[in-house]
Amino acid sequence: MTDSTTTTLSRTDVLLERVRSGGTDWSLREQVELAVRLAVPAILAQISSIVMEYIDASMVGHLGAASSASIGLVATTTWLFWGLGSAASTGFSVQVAHKIGGNDPVGARAVLRQSLVACLIFSLVLMSVGIAISDRLPYWLGGSEDIAHEATMYFLICALSMPVFQFHFLTSSMLRCSGNVKVPSLLNILMCVLDVVFNFFLIFPTREVTLGDRVVTVPGFGLGVAGAALGTMLAGFIISLLLFYFLCFRSAHLRIFGRNIWRQTTWRHFVPTNMVLRKAIKISMPIGCERTIMTGAQITSTMIVAPLGMMAIAANSFGINAESLCYMPGYGIADGATTLVGQSIGAKRQDLARRFAHITVVMGICVMAVMGVVMYLAAPAMMGVLTPVPEIIELGTEALRIEAFAEPMFAAAIVCYGVFVGAGDTLVPSTMNLFAIWAVRITLAIALAPVMGLNGVWLAMCIELNLRGILFLLRLRSKRWIPKDLRKLSST
Repeated sequence: MTDSTTTTLSRTDVLLERVRSGGTDWSLREQVELAVRLAVPAILAQISSIVMEYIDASMVGHLGAASSASIGLVATTTWLFWGLGSAASTGFSVQVAHKIGGNDPVGARAVLRQSLVACLIFSLVLMSVGIAISDRLPYWLGGSEDIAHEATMYFLICALSMPVFQFHFLTSSMLRCSGNVKVPSLLNILMCVLDVVFNFFLIFPTREVTLGDRVVTVPGFGLGVAGAALGTMLAGFIISLLLFYFLCFRSAHLRIFGRNIWRQTTWRHFVPTNMVLRKAIKISMPIGCERTIMTGAQITSTMIVAPLGMMAIAANSFGINAESLCYMPGYGIADGATTLVGQSIGAKRQDLARRFAHITVVMGICVMAVMGVVMYLAAPAMMGVLTPVPEIIELGTEALRIEAFAEPMFAAAIVCYGVFVGAGDTLVPSTMNLFAIWAVRITLAIALAPVMGLNGVWLAMCIELNLRGILFLLRLRSKRWIPKDLRKLSST
């Protein structure tokens, strides 16, 4: 059975096959073409996900500053849980990329089966922890009584949806690492559309809308902040089911359900083995620890901003949403870099891995440099879409214009990290991230916030991101991210 995207992505499949077969008869232009073909759908998916958050924030923003602040207060903790789920998925999907690059589809399917069970158990643990801390979390973060209830409800629903998003992370990552970027990208765009539709009915109460000469009654549940979380959960559930179908029933490389395959499968094939788990932990543990400590730093930043008042909390939250529209293309390119480098490493092609690394990093820097200019010029309009409150717009605009100067080096850090993950090199890059954010960003933010207010927090972030980008470029140049056995092989 062929992949469902064979017809539309035949050129991409042909180029990826050259990576797996060890072919050398292709030009730099074709390598750039492959990088672009993998990056563009991922960029569109990342942008669509940010547009979804943008629309969510805009809808909630029209409920008032308190509702916006309630989401902003717990947003970083929500990202922590999602980051841990994504890290767990990465530990398995990188193994799959290496197996496919080494022309071992049987081994790739074995890793996928085991990952389904392991990630389900992990997501249930995260869900339980989230439920347990949901009622106290807003107070731990320095939130006031007037926003604590809505913040608790938002985070509780996000915690309950962890199994849904764990499978979303896993199936998307597996498809991308197999070379199928188009399906998860298109489905992520569909998720944004569904999220907007669900939010339209769940957030607002029943209301009358004037359409031309007619007055139409639009039904609604009026759930406010809780409705935003429920809308995201429902959209994620539908898309996770579709991703699971394309991965497990239709993928040429990773299909594990089908008449011939299923007959040879027993429940024991789904039990995680020590070898696969050890490799997954070796890859995922540094990423998970980094996400935990970095999100802890982001939570600390939220706590630094909280005493500045409700307007500053809302502006900080909206500013992060607005900036993400500019840096998410970098994460899309990083997804393509992970696939290309992972399959090159699996094929024992150090030369290709390095070439794809350089191509994708340059691509990321160029794209995000342009996005930085756009963000600087369009900052007032970007904030104006999110909130009608003038004070929040002014504070957010100043923050975004500071951050615009960090976008090129932020791109370098993002894409280099994707390269290193594809190579299975996660410990040192994660440590570098931790050093930059704690030793530079948090330290500077603590010093600058009392003097410069919210601008001080964002200036600290700008300085740290530039430093982090330089550190990652130096590691990329050192070649230490390439596995030792591959370095020894190429030197003999």
